[in-house]
Amino acid sequence: MIDVKETYEALVGSGIDMFTGVPDSLLKNICAYITDTTPRERHIIAANEGNAVGIAAGHYLATGKPALVYMQNSGLGNTVNPLMSLADEKVYSIPMVLMIGWRGEPGVHDEPQHAKQGEVTLALLDAMQIPYIILEDVGQIGPQVALAVNRKSPVAIVVRKGTFGSYKLKNASKNDYELSREQAMKLVVDHLRADDIIVSTTGKLSRELFEYREAKQQGHGHDFLTVGSMGHSSSIALGIALEKPQRRVFCFDGDGAFIMHTGALGIVASMKPRNFYHILFNNNAHESVGGQPTIGYEIDAVGIAKASGYLFAQRAATQEEMIQALQQLEHVEGPALTELRVRIDSRDDLGRPTTTPVENKEAFMEELGV
Repeated sequence: MIDVKETYEALVGSGIDMFTGVPDSLLKNICAYITDTTPRERHIIAANEGNAVGIAAGHYLATGKPALVYMQNSGLGNTVNPLMSLADEKVYSIPMVLMIGWRGEPGVHDEPQHAKQGEVTLALLDAMQIPYIILEDVGQIGPQVALAVNRKSPVAIVVRKGTFGSYKLKNASKNDYELSREQAMKLVVDHLRADDIIVSTTGKLSRELFEYREAKQQGHGHDFLTVGSMGHSSSIALGIALEKPQRRVFCFDGDGAFIMHTGALGIVASMKPRNFYHILFNNNAHESVGGQPTIGYEIDAVGIAKASGYLFAQRAATQEEMIQALQQLEHVEGPALTELRVRIDSRDDLGRPTTTPVENKEAFMEELGV
């Protein structure tokens, strides 16, 4: 295993003084060390990976120095446009170093949503003509940064599972809200009607929903578990709501995913789906990938929803307020957003869905009568 302190020192020693990206479970130890060690103005946890490439480009234009952009390989797709049409040597020729967690590496057990991305990660970098190394030794870092500087274009460092040694985030986000996300989710599910539909976001929320349905012996046909495609649950829910106007459709969202593609709110509002209910579970953290902070409490999600055109938006922070908010939804039409402020807390024994994504899809479509 590679020591994260040595990795950080190798990056800084090679001229990297700006870090930005979206946290990844394979990179959580190095990301934690960056968070604890780097001044906030030099470490920006971005809304999405393309956003991070833009930040890195701006940093280079203002300083002449490359930045490190970290991401899970599932987020590589979000970077294709700015990498090809902004940073590429045939356009503006902007150097930066991409650090990419290789989820779904062929031959390594991983979750199904990572399988395809894992297969094509290296091929995608090849197609974009981005030179890469698979990190095995800290000594590889300096030459790779130098390559970016000399070529004046992006390069990549691909990180396998288990590459980095352990490091626990010291400056983790904390809050003292009354309920955990799982407790709040159970409150919402218990207030739903028998024919309501749920589209839940990627991460622990969908896993908690799956286990709660199991505990209640309710089956899973009413729930679409968005195990990948972070930030797109609200758009999936919109597509369903427009075609099934007689069914209430609830989007269970997380703050990291909500922030990643906030523009989707305006599209939802523009279509005026009366049966669309957006539930935002906000704990101000990317909890599923190491607990890195988001800007969930720095933005006004209720205000953003209203400004985007949602007909109704509210916030609740205690169990009593959440119950009142859920009761209120019985009397309002969508598009409506309810932000639930929850604490960072999840079970160590939290499992994963025992059905495949295709089985979930088929049960869900059968429930919708397709």
